[in-house]
Amino acid sequence: MIDDLLDIIHEKTPLSKEVREKVRAAYERDPSNLMESVIETKLFLENEVLEAVAQVYSIEFIPVLSMDHVRDDWTGDIPRSFLKKYCMAPLAKDGEEPLIAVNDPSDLSGVDDIAALLNLSGYSLVLAPRNQILTAINALYDRSGESAQQLVEDMEGGGFTIIDDFEETADLLDDTSDAPVIRLVNHMISQGVKAGASDIHIEPFQDVLKVRYRIDGILYEMLTPPKGVQASLISRIKVMAKMNIAEKRVPQDGRAQVRIGDQEIDIRISTVPTAYGERLVMRLLNKSGYFLEFSEFGISDKNYQLIHKIIRQHNGIVLVTGPTGSGKTTSLYAALTEINSPDKNIITIEDPVEYNLKGIGQIQVNAKTGVTFAKGLRSIVRQDPDIILIGEIRDLETAEIAIQSALTGHLVFSTLHTNDSAGAVTRLVDLGVEPYLISSSVNAVIAQRLVRLLCKECREEYEIEPSHIQTLNGVGQEYIGRRAFKPRGCSKCFNTGYSGREAIFEIMVMDDNLKSLVLQTSDSNQIKHAALKAGMVTLRQDGMSKVLKGLTSIGEVLRVTQE
Repeated sequence: MIDDLLDIIHEKTPLSKEVREKVRAAYERDPSNLMESVIETKLFLENEVLEAVAQVYSIEFIPVLSMDHVRDDWTGDIPRSFLKKYCMAPLAKDGEEPLIAVNDPSDLSGVDDIAALLNLSGYSLVLAPRNQILTAINALYDRSGESAQQLVEDMEGGGFTIIDDFEETADLLDDTSDAPVIRLVNHMISQGVKAGASDIHIEPFQDVLKVRYRIDGILYEMLTPPKGVQASLISRIKVMAKMNIAEKRVPQDGRAQVRIGDQEIDIRISTVPTAYGERLVMRLLNKSGYFLEFSEFGISDKNYQLIHKIIRQHNGIVLVTGPTGSGKTTSLYAALTEINSPDKNIITIEDPVEYNLKGIGQIQVNAKTGVTFAKGLRSIVRQDPDIILIGEIRDLETAEIAIQSALTGHLVFSTLHTNDSAGAVTRLVDLGVEPYLISSSVNAVIAQRLVRLLCKECREEYEIEPSHIQTLNGVGQEYIGRRAFKPRGCSKCFNTGYSGREAIFEIMVMDDNLKSLVLQTSDSNQIKHAALKAGMVTLRQDGMSKVLKGLTSIGEVLRVTQE
């Protein structure tokens, strides 16, 4: 069997004698598990092995499993843990022969049990990657399983206990504990990931406990567990994060890592004491998500050409500004990913390191060990970098080192908390940076916001009237009579009318006129006026261009660009 498999692989990719012997030895140690023993050698990709195995067993290989119209009415008959143990998923569609997706056809002991439990008279076997099968299992049980509100109702009047410590990298949905509080926490996190939530808030009040999700930047109330489960719910999450569950009087921070199917989720957990108990926030970071490229930001052609030129300069500072949650870090990561190459040494210092970037050195700020932005930056400069990313310029010391780095031949990226691009100059002057240093080091300032996109299922078309744009301060007068869309709300978008987000940008390139003006004044209004004369597109103007394309609404542009 193993020789047949190696012969098929050899036809596509020639194998040396040493490789064959290594794989054969791994297989002989555990002949009952063909796939695992071959993949554990780390000599082949899973799909390469599956394609060869499919030929050996004459079974169809499906690299991506479709979940459209797959029945889930059988999930109450088979435990989720059973399917995950054997890595198998029954996929039955009405009027079609059922499929049973397996990852390793050398061990089919569970297939007969599945067929018997589901009373299948006939079925077809297909091969699929392990992560595809695990994701399908979770999707089916999640679709048919109990809702969060049902879990909450089960908890009414019950007593709860906290079970064993949480496995850091275990699949969250493998936990089959009967404790309602544990099932509720697992459900909250998995539903948060499914809904694309960035944060989950657990907020205690005098006689009620609220759970809210932040989706696309807006908080939505999802459920209200009984007040009596508050202590158990908070304790369960603190156990996951290895925090001190006995200490409830001081703020605490922790983190946990879980896996949901093929997704690695990093959870940052923060608690603060309030008058009615501990308030807890979980920030969800999907480590498995791929990084967006600028072409996927919905960026206009003009802005893309500007950014493409700015991030490829050899020295100077590029600042990205905006409030918390406006996508600054995502934009900087996209920039680094786009310009990263083997001939460049890129080092970052961040608080915290949110995502791991391949081929880039990332330093975590740690106040306890004395690694501040300023101290870390001094060390980075001695590491012979070509490009430096500073998570945020917070003080004069960090700003001065960043400027010196830019003046000595490094390209520096960083963020500032200001409302618009011109305000970045005022902010640096307020920190104590000399105007001549700003004019000689800053290449460009990019202000950005995230606007929610209209749900394509329920948006409503209308004609723009003067009353619709009277709050835009003159922007958009030329659009009166044009067609636009407004939100309505449906079940697919949580009745909000919006689904997903895109960025809008305001890019201020520091040309010679602006540099001369900065030497004379730090007044952001004068700087902005000069930038507009030079052709800068404001956040509001960029937002209105998306309104005319039917992507977002005037109200949404107003919300994120309030002046």
